[in-house]
Amino acid sequence: MTSPTPHDLQIKARQPQFDFPQPWLRHWHGDNAFKSHFFDAMSLLFPDGERFFIDSVRLYRDQVSDPRQLEQIRGFIGQEAHHSREHQHYSDALRACDYDLDYLERRLKRRLAFVRKHLPGKMQLAATVSVEHLTAIMADAILQNPDWLRGADPSMARLWRWHALEESEHKAVAFDLYQQVCGNVWLRRRAMLHSTLFFTLDTFKGLVHMLKRDGLLWNWRVWRDGLSWLWGSRGILRPLWRVYCDYFRRDFHPWQHDNLHVIEAYRHEFDAPAEVG
Repeated sequence: MTSPTPHDLQIKARQPQFDFPQPWLRHWHGDNAFKSHFFDAMSLLFPDGERFFIDSVRLYRDQVSDPRQLEQIRGFIGQEAHHSREHQHYSDALRACDYDLDYLERRLKRRLAFVRKHLPGKMQLAATVSVEHLTAIMADAILQNPDWLRGADPSMARLWRWHALEESEHKAVAFDLYQQVCGNVWLRRRAMLHSTLFFTLDTFKGLVHMLKRDGLLWNWRVWRDGLSWLWGSRGILRPLWRVYCDYFRRDFHPWQHDNLHVIEAYRHEFDAPAEVG
């Protein structure tokens, strides 16, 4: 079956420079602790997570002979490597503000070590495919919905737009490889259930820890407004439910959610400087 991935899609690793706020702004998202730490908690998962995604794809790269697919895999690896690096810098800034990232990262590191050691490669790739869908639908929402980053520090908003752009570009690379080497629908669905559970728990754990360090854990207004921002009548996560559920369809493919027009719009922000030279 021909992949619905656009044939001429170019996936390249960019290396933009990001100037984190100096001094670091604990509540960089509109002076809102909940919004800031929601993003912070997701970010701290990326340094180790992105390296796992790269490794899971490399397990099967030698089974690919199509030059176009190989080029997209190279682009995927390059982009994820830069994401891991920049989010490590992000984590360093959080650690310097006395957030205990070693405590927060410990469970994830142990889980990934267990998966690498004990689970077959196809299950590792299925896990990557499922998390790539989670990040892709959130990335698309960041690019299309200004409410996700409205009021955020400009440098931080730019970091998240860059990450969202590249997640959107490579959203089907791991999926296409999985379909080629395995394609088991049941395994793909089960991996998504596991990934959703752990992604939610890890993000919630990070959010709770940082709010606690800020002395805001038991501030009911913080939780009221934060949960409304996520899941209220205009919550940022509510529109994602349908596209999340699409993943469980037998005939699902990431490019059934075609957002190339959005990708092209945001490429100008990050590609224009390179073109000038």
